[in-house]
Amino acid sequence: MTQGAVPRGTFLKIAAALKTRVEADPDMTLLPSAAELMREYKISRGVALRAFVALQQEGIAEPAPGGRLRVARGRRQADDRPLPDRLAEIIRDERLEVGAAFPSASALADRFGVSRPTMTKALDRLEAAGVLTNGGQGKVRTVRAVPVREEQS
Repeated sequence: MTQGAVPRGTFLKIAAALKTRVEADPDMTLLPSAAELMREYKISRGVALRAFVALQQEGIAEPAPGGRLRVARGRRQADDRPLPDRLAEIIRDERLEVGAAFPSASALADRFGVSRPTMTKALDRLEAAGVLTNGGQGKVRTVRAVPVREEQS
């Protein structure tokens, strides 16, 4: 197949082939790069990227550091809620009482896969909302109030 004559739906065939590879190899963690797909299937970069999008939509692949895609095996869908909401959930899920120490910004940044400054901003929002006490440099943040879970209709 030449790059100039790629029939419609080729990306779906490539996505299906990759899905078959993933199912056949339980140890597979990273998908091939776009360049590898281009060489193997003699396709354009756009077709390779569309195949990756199809795999992401099916929940088979997810972004990995470095711009590659990794195989998503039984992982939860990415949590799109704002970071302060996810942090407030820690208080509820771990049943932290008023006055209990809250994890450090560094520990939480590692846990949620964000930078420490991003985590500090989210913690500052919880402080402003009255959920946490002001930690300050060298001080431990503590729970000031237990947030109430809002029911969604």
